[in-house]
Amino acid sequence: MRNTEIATRRQGAIARGVGMMTQLYVDRAENAEVWDVEGNRYIDFAAGIAVVNTGHRHPKVMAAVAAQLERFTHTCHQVLPYENYISLAERLNAAVPGDFDKRTVFVTTGAEAVENAVKIARAATGRQAVIAFGGAFHGRTFMGMSLTGKVEPYKAGFGTMMPDVYHVPFPVEPHGVTVDDSLKALRQLFKSDLAPERVAAMIIEPVQGEGGFYAAPAELMREIRALCDAHGIVMIADEVQTGFARTGRLFAMEHHDVVADITTMAKGLAGGLPLAAVTGKAEIMDAANPGGLGGTYGGNPLGIAAAHAVLDVIEEEGLCARAEQLGSRLRQRLESLRADTPRIVDVRGQGFMVAVEFNTPDGSAPDAAFTARVRAEAEKRKLILLTCGVYGNVVRFLAPITIDEETFAEGLDILEEAIRAAGEDA
Repeated sequence: MRNTEIATRRQGAIARGVGMMTQLYVDRAENAEVWDVEGNRYIDFAAGIAVVNTGHRHPKVMAAVAAQLERFTHTCHQVLPYENYISLAERLNAAVPGDFDKRTVFVTTGAEAVENAVKIARAATGRQAVIAFGGAFHGRTFMGMSLTGKVEPYKAGFGTMMPDVYHVPFPVEPHGVTVDDSLKALRQLFKSDLAPERVAAMIIEPVQGEGGFYAAPAELMREIRALCDAHGIVMIADEVQTGFARTGRLFAMEHHDVVADITTMAKGLAGGLPLAAVTGKAEIMDAANPGGLGGTYGGNPLGIAAAHAVLDVIEEEGLCARAEQLGSRLRQRLESLRADTPRIVDVRGQGFMVAVEFNTPDGSAPDAAFTARVRAEAEKRKLILLTCGVYGNVVRFLAPITIDEETFAEGLDILEEAIRAAGEDA
């Protein structure tokens, strides 16, 4: 079986709207390595978009899932509940930032977690409006893409977005947007279009994911918290991509001196199984009536079992500290290329959530074409990279935090070769 043969079949079977970054069809995977159907080995610096932070098929996660498979795979927690759902909620209630009583609900995807966070905020406040940020990504459901601050490819062609959703600019230093600009836009929004007393929630990623791996400045977080407190607005931290040791903390909000009222999470929570959660202040989370939250597959027993194992692995293997070490080495390697790679305009990241941004050689404009060449050159050399950013000029690095030293060093060498080769092709 060959990749090209499967790709041909895919064109006749899969909807065009499902985008593809590669045409490599995976046969098996282990930690930070994958093998395609032709037997080619690749180093995975994508981790399923920050899903397998604990690596592909971590033995402890696999053992937990296998043990659960021997007992039951589905009953629907709302019909026949199970204890490990409750114990995982207890663990998240204790782990999510915030020194207050908390409650949790489990769902299946990050977008579903965001949807439920908005529902809960509306129920708790009796208000409708939601404020999000330009460049944000919150999912592909109608509320999720309405909150998302990027038209292409997420909103284009899908008609009218959900009402009462507003965006303000996110501070991005390389693009000339400051915290003051964001706060001025927010104040102007309150003066010209939206009374703050109508706002149910403000939602923010502590580090923008799809938007380009830009970390929210501490000043912005403090001002958002103050505004929410002043006007009775629910502050939602979208930790779908940033959670579970990726930024060197279990949650990225731990880098800040304020906390959110509600936290959404998914991706790295269950080590590759579909599981998402919403955790927040008890009085807010309990605002929804019984039956208003949940879902047939929400908190699937296999995902719950995997998530328990993931939390154990993060603690036992010191993955928060490991993320800091790996991220530091990656940033140093990228910085070392700046002198003879003028297209590198920024290297940034928290923990092992690192990005490099490329502009044209004179630094005047984002260079999406060069960025695409870097990704393609890396793929030729058997390294999987992801691009992102509003302008498509950012490479983001999301390798498993459990990656072994030899594979990581090999990946860094390939990355350097790919960047240099992309420059030669320009």
